[in-house]
Amino acid sequence: MDTNRTNMISSYAALLNEGVIVVTGGCSGIGLAIAQAAAASKTDVVVVFDLPESIDTIKNKSAEILFKAVDVTIEKDVQQAVNEVYQTYGRIDALVNSAGITGDTNIKSHQTTTENVRHVFEVNFMGSYFTSKHVLPIMLQKNYGRLLHIASIAGKEGNAGMLAYSASKAAVMGMAKVQGKEYAETGITVNAIAPAVIRTPLVDQMPEEQVKYMTDKIPMKRCGTLSEIANLALYIISSQNSFTTGFTFDLSGGRATY
Repeated sequence: MDTNRTNMISSYAALLNEGVIVVTGGCSGIGLAIAQAAAASKTDVVVVFDLPESIDTIKNKSAEILFKAVDVTIEKDVQQAVNEVYQTYGRIDALVNSAGITGDTNIKSHQTTTENVRHVFEVNFMGSYFTSKHVLPIMLQKNYGRLLHIASIAGKEGNAGMLAYSASKAAVMGMAKVQGKEYAETGITVNAIAPAVIRTPLVDQMPEEQVKYMTDKIPMKRCGTLSEIANLALYIISSQNSFTTGFTFDLSGGRATY
């Protein structure tokens, strides 16, 4: 079993043997796992967009990953960073939108603050919108590209106590559906992943009762792992994923099968 799984992981990694990949939120958690997996696959360049204060903590962990200090909620900064990548390398082959925050949790809707809900949407939805808006024209020049938005099972089902997060991730999945249809004839695929609870620093910051609420809903009765989501992401952004677009891939231990 372990040998088969190792071989599967190696085959997915081998799919990414060239090109330029941009990963947002790649200094921690899911984004970091995907960036490191892509770098290990011998892709030419993995460029991470993340907040300045996050970069120094891991900048020397892999010589194959380059970092740009970018606040994805500021469109002009996103546009400038995307243009710099394009001017340097002449291409962007894949974009993974992993930057995200949970915002206030374990709180009912009438207790939320407008400021917090707005901020969660700015990071989770608008950040993914800005990056895809400015990367897509570059991909259209070559009629090839892979976009992957990291959504959440909360966007499919709605997690009580997580209004802003659930709603923003539902919006991300809606964007993947729209973009998948819009670019279906161009050689560009746009998909999303809806993970259940993945053990990351972000999840570790949640109240334990909120994590238990989410984990109890998973038939496998465990959290997903970073390697599991990274392996699925590598396939989705590979050239082998050529006939699936506008789709949200389940990674929920059986919680969602639709």
